Amino acid sequence: MDYLLVAIASLLGAGLTLFSGFGLGTLLLAVLVFFFPPGIAVVVTAVVHFLNNAFKFVLLGRYANIAVVLRFGVPAILGAWLGAHSLALLIDLPAIRTYSIGDHEHVITPVKIAIGSLLMVFAFLELVPLARLASIPSRHLPLGGFLSGYFGGLSGHQGALRSMFLVKSDLTKESFIATGVVIALLVDVTRLSTYFSQLREFNWGDNATLISLATVSAFVGSFIGSRLLHKVTLKFIQRLVAILLTLISLGLLSGIL
Repeated sequence: MDYLLVAIASLLGAGLTLFSGFGLGTLLLAVLVFFFPPGIAVVVTAVVHFLNNAFKFVLLGRYANIAVVLRFGVPAILGAWLGAHSLALLIDLPAIRTYSIGDHEHVITPVKIAIGSLLMVFAFLELVPLARLASIPSRHLPLGGFLSGYFGGLSGHQGALRSMFLVKSDLTKESFIATGVVIALLVDVTRLSTYFSQLREFNWGDNATLISLATVSAFVGSFIGSRLLHKVTLKFIQRLVAILLTLISLGLLSGIL
């Protein structure tokens, strides 16, 4: 039953990106925290994000602006490395508080607080039009790269900040998308290599089937949906997903999840 639930939830979570206006990383992470510890949910989301970006790179990579990739991407690599190490450190920190509700024990941990807080903040950035329209002068590209990379490494949230910094770079539509894909791919490769080297204590072998199922299901949902359907934001679904993301964030912050 767990396998079926993980497959369906991952498939639907990835597919919702077409109608909710939220990014793949945000929605998939919110789904996976129900099945995996928060840190591992970030890793599984990163694998799907990497596969999705690798496919986009094959299609669009030639349109990337190399100068912008270097100015933004190199600091992003450093930021992603530090962010991924920060995640590993948070996972190793002891619980802040343990409490019980009925027969169920709940634990508040530093990593849950970090992931819950960032999930809420970046969901807001993706939801509010003013946040999407905000732009920062191109002279700050290196700073933007570092910040985007750091939060990408820590929780997987890199797209909102990346767009805010790249929008003033005078790129064509194709170049803007392709440059973002290349940078995201650099961040994904960096953080994944760090995750797998740092999170040695997690029993990957015993969870390999479940993780693989979640990864494949989410990628299939994202891939099929993006190829067959025109992406459109439905306000009702967007608001509903925003409420659910807020509740999931509060669940992490309170230790219930």
